[in-house]
Amino acid sequence: MYAHLNDCHCEISNPPRRGFLSGLLAAGAASALAGCQTGVNSGASASPAQPHRIDIHHHIVPPRYAADLKRLGGGGAPRWSPQMSIEDMDKNGIATSVVALMQPGAFLSDVPTDQRLARESNEYAAQMARDYPGRFGSFATLPLMDVPGSLREITYAFDTLKADGIGLMTSYGEKYLGDKHFWPIWEELNRRKAVIYTHPLMAACCRNLVADLPNSSLEFAADTSRTIASLLFTGAASRFPVIRWIWSHSGGTMPFLWSRFTRQETDMKDKAKLVLPQGVLREIQKFYYDTAQGHHEGAMAALRVLVPPSQILFGTDYPYRPGAEVRQGLADRSFTGEQRQAIDRGNALRLMPQLARLSPALS
Repeated sequence: MYAHLNDCHCEISNPPRRGFLSGLLAAGAASALAGCQTGVNSGASASPAQPHRIDIHHHIVPPRYAADLKRLGGGGAPRWSPQMSIEDMDKNGIATSVVALMQPGAFLSDVPTDQRLARESNEYAAQMARDYPGRFGSFATLPLMDVPGSLREITYAFDTLKADGIGLMTSYGEKYLGDKHFWPIWEELNRRKAVIYTHPLMAACCRNLVADLPNSSLEFAADTSRTIASLLFTGAASRFPVIRWIWSHSGGTMPFLWSRFTRQETDMKDKAKLVLPQGVLREIQKFYYDTAQGHHEGAMAALRVLVPPSQILFGTDYPYRPGAEVRQGLADRSFTGEQRQAIDRGNALRLMPQLARLSPALS
């Protein structure tokens, strides 16, 4: 049931420090992540920079959530604390991070547990934002398989906790985000003109396909592409047009598979006019894409063929990756100064203007 919880990208090497909401993570977390490639000390050396960037791909690991993963047989969680996040942000010129719960989010295949984890994690993120004014926004998680519970959590997250958006996984068991099971949730989020950040998860179909290769190495990127296709070709993207979707890792493998998306649109013939009335390219260009682990030359070149820089958002994947990695990766790409400003912060402020109120320096 919980095999999908064992995937990881890498483990950070810095020890956690005591602070607000601090506590020991579940025992054995480090050993559970043995073999994951560490990235915090890789890449360019982190030099002080004037904080101005907005990181929209930044994970939190609430201690109770980490303990629940271990208790439920889900393996370990990366070492993390709010202070560790701030230290990495300060090294890399990041003023504000909009945080989301680590994978698998509120998805443990048990509705009461999912409801509890969503509420606890959303309250944790909101408290963190209060304790560190201006440094953190939040994408609230939902117990997505529970439609009534998700609708209640949307109300609480936006109206009480003042979340900046919603943070979800790309798949839930065998259901992708275009599945009609989720449409009542999308209807409410469309009404609220919500931002939805997504993070890939291990697909139910495709675990342990290549021996000695972590599932996340290949399948996370593929799962992002599957759920993009699900939204497009079920008509969900066009049916709920006011939702602003953010895809992790520069859209996964979607930019490399683009001709297959256009071929599918052609093969659908008259049905394409119903589910994609503005065409598949128009929908793709409405989406947003973050740079976490997608800042290298191949991924960024493929993405930029499809979408303008206005749709690209700075994201680090901390604590799975250090901020220095994406900062240097983007520095090596051929953007103009205006485009860099937009990717670093301007696009995020246009998408979520309330972030300027969190930190006036960002306005």
